[in-house]
Amino acid sequence: MQLVTASKRSEILLTALFWLSGIVIVLVLAGIIGYVIIKGFSAISLDFILQAPSRAGRLGGISTTIVGTVYLTVLSLLIAVPIGVGSAIYLEEYALSGSKFARLVNLTAETLAGIPSIVFGLFGFVFFVIFLGLGWSILSGSLTMAIMILPTITRTSQEAILAAPHEYRENSLALGASRWQTIYKVILPSALPGIVTGIILSIGRAVGETAAIILTAGSSLGMPLSPADPARTMSVHLYIMAMEGISTERAFGTAFLIVVLIIIINFLANLTLNRLSRAMR
Repeated sequence: MQLVTASKRSEILLTALFWLSGIVIVLVLAGIIGYVIIKGFSAISLDFILQAPSRAGRLGGISTTIVGTVYLTVLSLLIAVPIGVGSAIYLEEYALSGSKFARLVNLTAETLAGIPSIVFGLFGFVFFVIFLGLGWSILSGSLTMAIMILPTITRTSQEAILAAPHEYRENSLALGASRWQTIYKVILPSALPGIVTGIILSIGRAVGETAAIILTAGSSLGMPLSPADPARTMSVHLYIMAMEGISTERAFGTAFLIVVLIIIINFLANLTLNRLSRAMR
């Protein structure tokens, strides 16, 4: 009886600690978002959203930085998602278990995930901007950002595919489906929630990145019309406004819109992938 009581108490204590940890995380997130909203809401207006920023920074809006942020984020995902998900499919479904190549790829992905963003920025500047002659452009920034977010997409996709019940594979193959049909029709729909999680994490990093973007995409205030044009993202604009003391109010307004943009992109990503999941079933 005493052992049962002690075990029950330990379970209650651990459950309470888990709940407390979750509540603390939610409160910290709510506090950060709330503080940004309170400080930045006063700067939000239609002109602030639709007008281009001025050279001085104290006047004008952030329309070109919004376009640059969306442009760079979408292009980065278009590059990184197929490669990351494709790598995860190969490693979990086709590569021999414990093969040297699979271990090398996993080690490479884990190593890339731990490299500081400024190192990616220096690599992108030397390789894409100078060596390949792409210059400061959205394409250079997107290629660099794609390399940065690739480990996150690959590892989360691997875990999501690995979590799919093995019975799904066996039943599909037993019914006469090919391996690719099993992956496309059975495994991927089951793994989509985990894959979406990796994409959402990647979106947050792409939208909030500063150092690597300055070195590869530049900080032009002009409207980017093609991937070859330089651009200033919202995070770079926020950094310049705050660090140079140009306008704290507009810096918080930019931060507020970054949070809103991330929420909108995440919502659209979930909506699109949920529809894709239903279409694949």
